[in-house]
Amino acid sequence: MADVESSSAVQQPPSSTTNIIPLLAAAEILNENNSTTASTSNLSQQANMQANNGASNATNVTNTPSDEPPTKKQMLDHPSTSSSVCEKLESRLGGILCCAVCLDLPKTAMYQCQMGHLMCAACFTHLLADARLREQIATCPNCRVEISKSTASRNLAVEKAASELPSECQFCNKEFPYKSLDRHEQHECCERPTNCKYSRIGCQWRGPNHETTEHERNCLHPNKSGYEVIAALESHDAKIKEEKKMFNTLIDLLSYEKIIFNDLQMKPYRTDEYVHKLFYETARFSAFNHQWVVKARINNSQRDPHQSNERNITYQLILKSKTSTPMSIHFFALKGPFSDMKVGTQIYKHDFTEQSTESDYYLLPLPDSNECNRLLSNKGINFRLLMFLLNK
Repeated sequence: MADVESSSAVQQPPSSTTNIIPLLAAAEILNENNSTTASTSNLSQQANMQANNGASNATNVTNTPSDEPPTKKQMLDHPSTSSSVCEKLESRLGGILCCAVCLDLPKTAMYQCQMGHLMCAACFTHLLADARLREQIATCPNCRVEISKSTASRNLAVEKAASELPSECQFCNKEFPYKSLDRHEQHECCERPTNCKYSRIGCQWRGPNHETTEHERNCLHPNKSGYEVIAALESHDAKIKEEKKMFNTLIDLLSYEKIIFNDLQMKPYRTDEYVHKLFYETARFSAFNHQWVVKARINNSQRDPHQSNERNITYQLILKSKTSTPMSIHFFALKGPFSDMKVGTQIYKHDFTEQSTESDYYLLPLPDSNECNRLLSNKGINFRLLMFLLNK
C-alpha cells in the first residue's frame, strides 16, 4: 500500500501554484531583457547623436578659420569695429601725409626734401621766397637740410594717396574724397554760401544754397521802386564801365603805328645802401630806338617784407638813353611764351622826357600773395612787356 501510494503521489499532476512561479520568473527575465535592450538602444541612439554632433562640430571646426588673428575675427563679427578701425587708419594716414608746414593735406603738388619730409607747393614756394627776401639758403623746417627747386622733388605717390583720403566739407561737415572736395564745395553742397539773384539790385542776403529758393520767393527787392534800386545799379554799371574802358583802350592801342614787345627776365639783386631790401631788374633792351630797363620791388620797398604774409610786386619802366622829344608810352606786362606767370591786364601810361626818365611804380596785377611767392621762389621772373608809342 505504501508503494502504491507513493507511486500515485509521484504521478499526480503539478498544482497551479507550482506553475505560476516559473512563469513569473520567466516574465521577469523577459522584462529584464527588454529593459536591457531598450537601454542598449537608447545608449546606441545617444552614442549616434553624440557622434553626429561631434561630426558636425568637426565640420564647423574645419570650416572656421581657426588660425585667423583675434582682431580679424572681431572685425568680421562686428562691422562697426571694422569701420572704426578704418576711420582711425584714415586719420593716421592723414596725419602722416600732411604738409610739415601747414599740417594740411595737399590740394596740388607735394614736394619732399632729400630726407623725405613733405611740403605742399604753397608752403614750399613760401619758404623759397622767404629765403630770397632774407638773402639766406632755404632749409627744410624739420631737418634743416637745404631745399631748392633742383634738390627737392615731387612725391606723386603721396599726392595720389592724399587725393583718395576722405576730407570733411567745411559747410556740411560730410566726408568726401579729397580729390572731389573742391567740386562738392563749389557746386554740389547744399550748405555752400550763395548770393541772392537780386544782388544786382541791392540785396545783401547770403546764405545756404538750399535756402536760396525760399529767400528769393520772399525777397523784397524785386518789389522796390526804381528810385530805391538805382543806387545798386549805378555801382554795378561803374564796374562794367571800368572793364569796358580798359577793353576800348586796348583796342585803340592796337591801332597805333608803333607797337613793340620784348620777352624779358627780371633777376634779383641788392645794393650796399639797402642790403635788407630785395630788388629786381632786367637787362637793357631796345625799343623805339632807345634803351630801356624794367625794375621791380617787393611790397613797395617795405623794410622787412619777409615778416608779412601779404605780398605784391610793383614795377617801373626806365628810359636809359637820352631823348630830345617827349614820348608818350603806354605799357603793360603779361605772361610770355616761356613763363607761367598768372597776371591780369592793367595798362599804364607815362610821358618820358629828359627830366622824367622813370615812370612811377605800378602794381603788377597778380591774383594773390601765393602767386607772388611762387615768382619770388624762381631764379628770375619771366614776362612779356608790350609798349605803344603815340606819335604826336
